[in-house]
Amino acid sequence: MSQGIEFNRLMLDMRAMQMDAMSQPKSAAVPQISGSSFSDMLGQAVNKVSDTQQASSQLASAFEIGKSGVDLTDVMISSQKASVSFQALTQVRNKLVQAYQDIMQMPV
Repeated sequence: MSQGIEFNRLMLDMRAMQMDAMSQPKSAAVPQISGSSFSDMLGQAVNKVSDTQQASSQLASAFEIGKSGVDLTDVMISSQKASVSFQALTQVRNKLVQAYQDIMQMPV
C-alpha cells in the first residue's frame, strides 16, 4: 500500500514539473541569469540521490539493531528507491557524457 502511494506521489510530482516546464515561455533570447541553471539542477538531483541513500542506510541500520517501529518492508522499499534513483542518475550521467562526446566529434 505504501509503495502505491509513493508511486502516485511521484507521478503527481512529475506531472507538476511537466506543467511548469510547459508553462514557461519559449524565447530565443538569452536565458536569464537569475533562473536556476542546469548545473544547479544537476547538483540538486545528486544531493537528493545522496539523501535517499543516506535515509535508506539509516533505516536499514535501525532495523538491524531492532529499533521498534521499523518494518522490513519499509527498509526494502527504501533500499529499492535508493537503488533506482542511483541508477537513474547514472543513466543521466551516461547520456550527458555521450552527448558531450558526440558534440566533440562534430566537424567544425
